[in-house]
Amino acid sequence: MNEAGVPGLLALLDEAYDRRSWHGTNLRGAVRTIEPHQVTWRPGPGRHNAWELVVHAAYWKYVVRKRVSGAPRGSFPLAGTNFYPREGLFNPDGWEADLELLADQHRRLRAVVAALDESQLARTAGGKPLAWTIRGAAAHDLYHAGQIQLLKTLAPPPRRGQARKEASR
Repeated sequence: MNEAGVPGLLALLDEAYDRRSWHGTNLRGAVRTIEPHQVTWRPGPGRHNAWELVVHAAYWKYVVRKRVSGAPRGSFPLAGTNFYPREGLFNPDGWEADLELLADQHRRLRAVVAALDESQLARTAGGKPLAWTIRGAAAHDLYHAGQIQLLKTLAPPPRRGQARKEASR
């Protein structure tokens, strides 16, 4: 059994995703204040942009939910695994859909964790206790929140007229 218990694990998940905490910006906060040109900017060829990190985080919330629930994988709304390319100009409808995907996967993961009995936290999935996996999901959100914050800082300002063009798409 884990000393944090189910309530503590839920608090960790929420603080890493969308609740106030001492450490600063969480994942939802990182994308709440992002500009369209920052969403699609890449620090170099073959590097991920913030949009891809958002979908990647949604995917891993799904994976952890499936591990915790014991359900088979195979029902993530997007085809593929891990990283999902988001190329080209900013698309506000696509961005909003992927933010909702992230929020939905968080809600679903949270519901599965909330339904756990304390005794189940020591059960293993993938060779590790469920509590360990759930804590890892929170750490994963914070890791990518930090990456997104850095991408926002490093992204050069849009060229004149580019921001309006991207925002209108």
